[in-house]
Amino acid sequence: MKRLIPCFSAILFSCCTVMAQTAGSAPTATAAAPAVTSTESTTVAQFQKLEDAWSNAVNRHDQYGLELVLSPLLVDVSARGDVTTRNQQVAQAISSDDKTLNLAQKVITVRMLGDVAVVNGTYTLHHRLNAQTVDDKGVFTHVFERVRGGWLCVNSQRTLLRTDSAGKAKEKDRKQSTAQEPFHIPLFSKSDKSSDQ
Repeated sequence: MKRLIPCFSAILFSCCTVMAQTAGSAPTATAAAPAVTSTESTTVAQFQKLEDAWSNAVNRHDQYGLELVLSPLLVDVSARGDVTTRNQQVAQAISSDDKTLNLAQKVITVRMLGDVAVVNGTYTLHHRLNAQTVDDKGVFTHVFERVRGGWLCVNSQRTLLRTDSAGKAKEKDRKQSTAQEPFHIPLFSKSDKSSDQ
């Protein structure tokens, strides 16, 4: 029994040493293969074709075209915060009677992560909203998964850009500020000293 404890301790110690060495070398192996962000024309062009197919399917209210680009697992978050699935996207495209609808998407970067690609870009959506035509401009992030030699979008997120009128209003408010100092501190401002006397 006394011999068993030192033998067990030696085996346990050697196993811990081997595991520590293996764990220590793992980060080096993953650090050698970083995610590739691409603005190369071939990769961007490949995903631009997918985005164009998506835009054309939306513009033509084409069910089959959307099903070729969107995964059955799609989660789509619109710029207004609506969360929809592929079936809901297809139903919206088919049932829409908006003749002014026009979606244009431009790919800016693509990050390849094995069988997953993260595509970032800009978009313009011309559509009717409350009997008025509206142009929404924004940025998107689409996550594509390689499926049977092709790519399907599994996640979509859109964000509207602020309009110029909101930016001009804020700039106008800044110019009309009456503060004499960049940071107005009531205890130390000139007007408070003169009113105490």
